[in-house]
Amino acid sequence: MTEKELCTLITTALKVRENILKMSTAGGAFTGASFSCVDLLVYLYSRFLNVSPSNLADPNRDYLFLSKGHAVPALYCTLAEMGILDGERLKNHLTTADAIYWHPNRSVPGVEFHSGSLGHILSVATGVALDCKLRGSRNIVVAILGDGELNEGSNWEACLFAAARNLDNLIIVVDRNRFQANVRTERLVPLDPLEDKFNSFRLSAVTTDGHYFPDIEETFSRVPFDLGRPSVVIAETIRGKGLADLESRADRWFCNFTETEIAGYLDELRSSTGRELTRTATGAGL
Repeated sequence: MTEKELCTLITTALKVRENILKMSTAGGAFTGASFSCVDLLVYLYSRFLNVSPSNLADPNRDYLFLSKGHAVPALYCTLAEMGILDGERLKNHLTTADAIYWHPNRSVPGVEFHSGSLGHILSVATGVALDCKLRGSRNIVVAILGDGELNEGSNWEACLFAAARNLDNLIIVVDRNRFQANVRTERLVPLDPLEDKFNSFRLSAVTTDGHYFPDIEETFSRVPFDLGRPSVVIAETIRGKGLADLESRADRWFCNFTETEIAGYLDELRSSTGRELTRTATGAGL
């Protein structure tokens, strides 16, 4: 990854977080949960997935399913940056004028499937991955899960099936921000050692930094990690990443800010991103 490419990713992630903030008012949004998966979505759509405004109906495109549907502002805002979704529609969040709402809606360009009830979308993604295999297609299927929803047994049933059918075209990405709603995962129902759990189901799991683009790229450059096995990327992330007042706070999974609060947070985001871009330009960010 070149310095210029890294700076582009950092700048795109800033724009996505800015728009998520703007959606976090007049009814609110799951801001903290959205911020933790921004960098993953930006990387996947910018550099990994074969998805573009011109191939949304092409059966040979790649597929991304957002299982942690409450983080849909991150998906909508990323799709807008990619030119897949008209960015003006983001202003319709929570209005009756549009389908831009608290959970993914298939009527929105780029959204592959409805989600909201946690624990169900991995089964859908597994079915799509199997269909691609049966058709002899080379599609990649990515499912982004929240770590808390791994308490749902349906996820592990899907893992058993995906391993049994050797679905190495399936990539499960776990947004490991260590929160489930307003409780820490390890306090509610401990998940660690998470890699070992997936590996014992005959999947191949790797842990990476979910906010550092060079690490994300290095990890995804190696999938499938093992031929014949589904890959699992456990992305260590931070809820509310980018804003000190939101980071790793149990009470900041859902936010409904005033316009004044948003203006202050936007200044903070832009300042911290400016410093990050400066570090990258001097070689410290690579």
